Amino acid sequence: MSKVEIQSGKEPIRLFESDFLEFFTHIHPAVVLAIWLPVVGYFLAQAVILRSSAGGWLHIPLGFAVGLFVWTLAEYVLHRFVFHFHPRTPRQERISFLFHGVHHAQPMSKTRLVMPPALSIPLALLFYGLFYGVVAGLLGAGRWVAPLFAGFASGYLIYDMLHYSMHHFRLKGGYLQWMRRHHMRHHAQTPELRFGVSSPLWDIVFRTNPRG
Repeated sequence: MSKVEIQSGKEPIRLFESDFLEFFTHIHPAVVLAIWLPVVGYFLAQAVILRSSAGGWLHIPLGFAVGLFVWTLAEYVLHRFVFHFHPRTPRQERISFLFHGVHHAQPMSKTRLVMPPALSIPLALLFYGLFYGVVAGLLGAGRWVAPLFAGFASGYLIYDMLHYSMHHFRLKGGYLQWMRRHHMRHHAQTPELRFGVSSPLWDIVFRTNPRG
């Protein structure tokens, strides 16, 4: 992602001339909760229903935990390779700015700290398709899909709510405070490093977490 100048003004950067399109670039975190909490609840309910017909329950908490874990990797990969991809043309630079550059240019804009549904819903459908194809199709373990996706969607919710909180609240407590510092250094010092927002795990694994 090309370097962008940080703008401290309170007025959000306008992304589209059309008022209709511009409206959808401003998202309140409550919208994310309203959309995705019912999704998590639905897939957990599906897991319980399938458990009732297939027997056994251990796959539900295990699948949920694996889904959370998979989210941490997805978060890292998306942030590093999609949101911070290096544009080679003016069109790519425009797309990069729309996806994530605007957040680095104006990191304190309250209405651009959570993922717009226009992006999160297609991504969720993509990942659900991957889960279903691999877990149900290739492995023949269809009853694991619902708890896996519930955990994955929960990981996304944690990420979005934590990201919003990092920019607008003084988080206290060891882990949350450390992660806030980690993320703020990504913004202020190392935009090409420190890609984890909810977890530093993959920054450590892939050596994108500099010392100090």
